[in-house]
Amino acid sequence: MFDIGFSELMVIAVVALIVIGPERLPKVARTLGHLFGRMQRYVNDVKADINREMALDDLRKLQASMQDTMQSVEQSVNQEVRAVENQVHQIAADAQANPDAAPAVAAAPAPTEPAASEAVREGAKSA
Repeated sequence: MFDIGFSELMVIAVVALIVIGPERLPKVARTLGHLFGRMQRYVNDVKADINREMALDDLRKLQASMQDTMQSVEQSVNQEVRAVENQVHQIAADAQANPDAAPAVAAAPAPTEPAASEAVREGAKSA
């Protein structure tokens, strides 16, 4: 922390011994040690609080980005589902309008997107 060598500590100890006296020096040293320990604990607590707040802020940003991503995925899935539903309704309307075209409707390929989008929607609901 401080760049103090052994010789400088010895000079400080000798000056403290002369100024404070040999009877009160141990008590003063003990008190200074306790105060220094309290100061270190306080500094460590402040550092831990700052780190905790930074981590919490990062988690909030991550949560917001995940929610944005989830909403965009949900919107795209809903758009695809609506498009497929519109196609199915259009085919059904065409089938009702032209009963002779019913075999062509049966030969139309089945859409595979709704099953995948339903699985994504179920995953989004559970989150």
